[in-house]
Amino acid sequence: MSTTSAPDHGSWRRSLAPRAAGVVYAFIALVAILTITSSVQGRPSYLSSVNLSNILDQSALIAILATFMTTVLISGNFDLSVASTAALAGTVALKMIDDYGPVIGTLAALITGALVGLLNGVLVQKVGVNAFIVTLGTLTAVRGVVQAILDGQSITASDTTLMDIATARWQMPIVVAVVLGVLLLAGAGWLIRWAPHRGAAVRSTAGLWASGLALLLLALFRPLMLEQTAPVWIMLVLAVLTALTLRYTVIGRNLYAVGGNAEAARLSGIDVDRYRMVAFVVNGTVAALVGVLYAGRFNSVDPTVLTGGELTVIAAAVLGGTSLFGGSGFVTKSVVGTLILFTLSNGFNVLNIGSNYQNVVQGTVLVAAASLYTATSGRERRKLRQALRKEKPPAPAELVRQ
Repeated sequence: MSTTSAPDHGSWRRSLAPRAAGVVYAFIALVAILTITSSVQGRPSYLSSVNLSNILDQSALIAILATFMTTVLISGNFDLSVASTAALAGTVALKMIDDYGPVIGTLAALITGALVGLLNGVLVQKVGVNAFIVTLGTLTAVRGVVQAILDGQSITASDTTLMDIATARWQMPIVVAVVLGVLLLAGAGWLIRWAPHRGAAVRSTAGLWASGLALLLLALFRPLMLEQTAPVWIMLVLAVLTALTLRYTVIGRNLYAVGGNAEAARLSGIDVDRYRMVAFVVNGTVAALVGVLYAGRFNSVDPTVLTGGELTVIAAAVLGGTSLFGGSGFVTKSVVGTLILFTLSNGFNVLNIGSNYQNVVQGTVLVAAASLYTATSGRERRKLRQALRKEKPPAPAELVRQ
């Protein structure tokens, strides 16, 4: 006897609804508008491989930060210190690389980021200080450490190893892209075919379908897009691994449970403090990696490096629909949210629109996205309450007959 159920068309509709896929629709609409506008003005094609690669390269580091900021937000906390942590890590790496080599410099930078994340986690989870206050304090303190180390001056390393890595271009062979795309599509189909609850499987495999289809299309029609800078490939790998971990492992399910209802998770035997502290530590370590890549990109850092980057990271996560109250969020949508922000910036530059208008439009887009998610969430809650009211409890006589 088969354990699978009939196709759940309602699940497809829910997966494609504005609440679930609104950020993707917004990204597609934005690219279409910029493409049409560029064409009307007689400018070079906005969808050229060179321009798309520029957008990916510009957004890669912020997308990495947004990926792991999403995990912290899912756990029920948030971290304002990621940009300062990245700046400190980049400074440590460039300070040490000439004397101790790139390996020791990079390890020291990563350990620095992990220690900042651990400090945040201990103060929030063990001492009980509010995450906003703690991470705002570490943002300021860590930025002060960067300024003290640099003494108001920029530094440049003689060793260019980090620069060679951060600016390297890696190409995926077309055959590998085709095979990987087919495997992703086949894997998504297999999961849906054998899942006991097909509706849930449809929603959880949307990213696999999109990734597989994207790889096939790029391999067939845009092979030049298979050559990207190292940070772009690192971003893609980290985003995919994080998304798979959150979706298909016990660790991911527990993290959502911790953010959704910490007390219920604790009563279920989940170590809430450990999950939240590990989220902070991993976030700090990855922020350090971003700092090393950023420093390597220019082979230089200054006291103002990445200032304000934490707000862009949080904005990207919010655009992707991640809840600021925990228990809800998707890594892939946060990456798309990052792409929206940088596509806007890139489009404004291509169309020669002033920076003042850029800030106005970006702020408007962020508020509109947050309003859309809030409105659709409220509508879904009202529908659920109405459905529960319609389900009248059985009369006492019916209970006796049963």
